[in-house]
Amino acid sequence: MKTSSASLFASAVVAAALLFAPALNAQTPEQIPAPTPHAEPEASFSATADPHAIVLFGHARFTVLTPQLVRMEWAADDHFEDHPSFVFLNRRMPVPEFKVSRKHKALTIETSALTLKYSPRGDGKFDPTNLTITLTKFHEADAQPVIWHPGLADTGNLEGTTRTLDGARGDKTREPIGEGLVSRNGWALVDDSTRPLFDSDDFTFKGGEQSTWPWVIERPAAGSLDWYFFGYGHNYRQALHDYVRVAGRIPLPPRFAFGAWWSRYWAYSDQELDDLVRGFRENDTPLDVLVIDMDWHNTLGMHFNIKDASGHSQGWTGYTWNHLLFPDPKAFLGNLHDEGLKVTLNMHPASGVQPWEDQYTAMAKAMGQDPAQKQYVPFDITNKKYAQNYMDILHHPLEKEGIDFWWLDWQQEPTTKVPGVSPTWWLNYVHFTDQQREGKRPLLFHRWGGLGNHRYQIGFSGDTVSVWDSLAFQPWFTATAANVGYAYWSHDIGGHMPGAVAPELYTRWVQFGAFSPILRTHTTKNPDSERRIWAYPEPYSSILRTAFQQRYALEPYVYTEARRTYDTGVAFLHPLYYDSPDAPEAYTAKNEYAFGSQMIVAPVVHPIDAATDLATESIWLPKGEWIEWSTGKHFTGPIALTRSFSIAQTPVYLRAGAIVPMQPPMQYTGQKPVDPLILNVWPLADGQTSTYQVYADASKGENYKRGVYSLTPVTATQHGDTLTVEIAPEEGSYPGMIQSRGYELRLPADWPPASVTSNGEPLKWSYEGNTLSTVIHVPSQPVTEAVHIEVRRAAGSLAARAELDGFAGATTRLRSAYDTLNQEWPFTWSPDPLIDAWQTGDRLSYHPETARTELDNFAKKYAAAEQSIEQLYDPIANLSDDQLVDQLMKHRGDDTAKQRAIAYKAALQRALSQLKDGKPE
Repeated sequence: MKTSSASLFASAVVAAALLFAPALNAQTPEQIPAPTPHAEPEASFSATADPHAIVLFGHARFTVLTPQLVRMEWAADDHFEDHPSFVFLNRRMPVPEFKVSRKHKALTIETSALTLKYSPRGDGKFDPTNLTITLTKFHEADAQPVIWHPGLADTGNLEGTTRTLDGARGDKTREPIGEGLVSRNGWALVDDSTRPLFDSDDFTFKGGEQSTWPWVIERPAAGSLDWYFFGYGHNYRQALHDYVRVAGRIPLPPRFAFGAWWSRYWAYSDQELDDLVRGFRENDTPLDVLVIDMDWHNTLGMHFNIKDASGHSQGWTGYTWNHLLFPDPKAFLGNLHDEGLKVTLNMHPASGVQPWEDQYTAMAKAMGQDPAQKQYVPFDITNKKYAQNYMDILHHPLEKEGIDFWWLDWQQEPTTKVPGVSPTWWLNYVHFTDQQREGKRPLLFHRWGGLGNHRYQIGFSGDTVSVWDSLAFQPWFTATAANVGYAYWSHDIGGHMPGAVAPELYTRWVQFGAFSPILRTHTTKNPDSERRIWAYPEPYSSILRTAFQQRYALEPYVYTEARRTYDTGVAFLHPLYYDSPDAPEAYTAKNEYAFGSQMIVAPVVHPIDAATDLATESIWLPKGEWIEWSTGKHFTGPIALTRSFSIAQTPVYLRAGAIVPMQPPMQYTGQKPVDPLILNVWPLADGQTSTYQVYADASKGENYKRGVYSLTPVTATQHGDTLTVEIAPEEGSYPGMIQSRGYELRLPADWPPASVTSNGEPLKWSYEGNTLSTVIHVPSQPVTEAVHIEVRRAAGSLAARAELDGFAGATTRLRSAYDTLNQEWPFTWSPDPLIDAWQTGDRLSYHPETARTELDNFAKKYAAAEQSIEQLYDPIANLSDDQLVDQLMKHRGDDTAKQRAIAYKAALQRALSQLKDGKPE
């Protein structure tokens, strides 16, 4: 290791990785242990590999980084590259065991996972005739080992991501989606031969803003080869885990980033934004981030057809506040901070600094230009002097006024003055590492710049078209980005253009956003584009508000899973094939993804059927036991399903025994301590044990890399009719950590208890009948003390759990039918049998002791409810519209609309369809 700080990083990272990481396929040691084990690096990398990992042969150099990952270099002049590249920062890995054989002018390297053979002829430049790698532990379907050679097409590559979705309509993207690091073929190759380099591998920034800033240098003349071969078979998780070991980890964003973001392209004034924030608070809708688009700065009348001296649209770039709209920016930003908000400004830096900017004189002087000449300062971000002044003069003063982070919106040239350096990639690096040098928890909002940009997030996916196809594409697109470590795409929820969307589409988009990395609404500058959820009619407004509130409730879970992302290299939102690589359906179920370790989400991406008020989606669940959150229905995978969902339902499937931490309602992240910590424990099978560790830190700076955080271990065990939940003392600490707290234990989709104790003392509990959820409140106590909760249910409860299956879904359909019929007054009202069946859950809330009797009779009452609606429908089933109107309008006043009479039959049909969908089995 290069510095002593590396070992500090290493101990924390390794410990956390052991706590969080799923079991990886073990590799069988073969020979010669590494002489000196190396700790895992995090910020202080060593780009030079351990000499024991290196094999030289002719004009080639091979570096065995892991049993499955080999660097392969060829250089005619035997000059091999030891600088870090834009992607690969660390090659000082623990040396795996491997064998080397040199016979008959041929080289063989054998690890526990692969065999590399190299037989150079002539200059020995790699080609299909002289180099092969055989994956000894991974085979084709015909049981033949996989053999790779240069030039072999990676036909099974599972793809990665693309720079932007600007202008995308569905999967029709302007820019192609690049290759990923995992493939169904079992191997992937990264060609690093022409990628730019850094001049240093010290990214510790121990000296703060005075730290050495690693900078770009060009590769030597072309011609040499520098390849990285990933031969992980279908162990996709391990491939990504090892990738971040050599390429840098996926950073943990600050906790507030997982709250809600407001964004809209609109020339807001400070008063309008104050009113907007007040609207969020008054409408009980949480908010954390206010994104202010480009009109915060002077746009010179928005004459974007006029070109400035740089050749770009005049007014598109700007650094000077529009003081008409923002008379006192510092005071305005202070007010927003008082509301608990963070603020980011949009930035288009391509035009450099024009003479009309307030900062022009200082910037011109700093760059050696005479301000009196009024010559603009060209944008030159790969020039270190320009970049330093760019941050110090243009950005840091705005940060001191109250800007928390930056929304970069590069839309111009794809090149810089340094060959091979994308302005998108390098801007991401400059801004992110500038914050690291400032001692902040870095956060950036910009487009994907290419491999290596997993270290600089969050991603702005760009201006999509506001249609159903765009929504349907985004779950797959977001999950697939995990294949290159890009964990945090932020989409324009609702789409960007033309912006106006129907309430149903917007609702479904927000529901996806609530279960995506970042929940950020956005739209273009269109007066008809509405993104305020309270401005939509009911029931959409309430459903949208619920989605926002659910996102905030899940914040402890999302933040824990984000920490797991940092430790493992596996994005918490990822494709199903990571865990089911041998199931063909895992590759074709493109609308689904794992959302952390405890659940699968399959957002609704198709409109409802007007005849049923339900949307239908095809669902595939992998091997295991799964529970549908909205209905409480159990499924045993692998299984393909066709399921229907109301506008209020989001398809979320939890592992049986899942433990999901949540928090009480908040207006913004950190408004108050997470007290009580809410723990949802889903039903376990007899003898099953589930564990989870809830992560927390101060969400400031990067001390989380050094072990400054806490973990709260939770264990749930089912033995017969008794459930025990153990909350262990909180492990670790961080500044501001809560010292005592209460707990709220929620046990959905199960029978009510006969008794509940905490550390042997009786506890009061309540029961939510509609979801069959027991709610247990544990009084506050020091977090250093363990809590032992024991929930005893009546004998036979576990054996009778199947009687509860799908109850929550059935009551939801009963409620839908009830609401549908009541809207048909004066022609009808909900029949008593329907009300009786629907009120089952309500009665259980008051009297959980009646659960056995109530639930024994539920199926009969449900059938009676369905029959009562059929009795309303059958007499009118064959009537024409005119006949129906004549019959219904008899003895009705003129105030009764005939159109409602015509809709009566369809309403009865919808109610029947809803009841048939939710019918208990």
